[in-house]
Amino acid sequence: MSDQWWSGIRERVAELGARESAGKVFGAYGHGWILADPLSADDLADLEAQLGVELPEEYRTFLTRVGAGGAGPAYGLFPVRYAEQRWQWEGDGADMTKTSLLALPFPGSPHPAAEAVERLRAERPDEDEYDDEDAFETAYEAWEEQWYDIFLGPARTAGAIVISHLGCALREWLIVSGPHRGTVWSDPRADDADLEPLLDPEGRPVTFRNWYTRWLEEAEHTALGTAPGA
Repeated sequence: MSDQWWSGIRERVAELGARESAGKVFGAYGHGWILADPLSADDLADLEAQLGVELPEEYRTFLTRVGAGGAGPAYGLFPVRYAEQRWQWEGDGADMTKTSLLALPFPGSPHPAAEAVERLRAERPDEDEYDDEDAFETAYEAWEEQWYDIFLGPARTAGAIVISHLGCALREWLIVSGPHRGTVWSDPRADDADLEPLLDPEGRPVTFRNWYTRWLEEAEHTALGTAPGA
């Protein structure tokens, strides 16, 4: 089945990108409709050996049959490239992926330290309650350090790869380890909300293939001016 998953996808992206109306698609200027060359089988084996994990099937076959990244949802699919003697993802926030933690199971949702998160939210220092600016800054820095460790630290996204950004520090992650393996999650932590799985219209978790092909279908409708299902 995986041999058919990506049949014709690269060609559809190229055909769409060649249309003048392709610029109407959100984020198109970020990826320019360019797909990186696919990885070879040896490249993929080397990448997974470095990571110490096997990537989800839908993503690993995309890498070898469509491209190593580029044109895709939002401002594009972060490309994975070999540079400075190692494989790494490139993009706005790509360095948030901690490859040393990819073999650990993704914590999922709700936040594994939900009580501590809510306590910290309630304890966020309010500048209006401080007469001295230096005292407020000291208190806020101490609070922020705890907030980072619990809410924003790398342990929160263990077992996951950040694959795309939507602007305003909003990103999406592909889960590679644990019970949520293969699904894509939204990361609205910049807006003080926790990570959550993307769901399809029937409420099912969105997998990488769903994520990419749904974007392509919607992009085609936008550029061609057709309604979904037409």
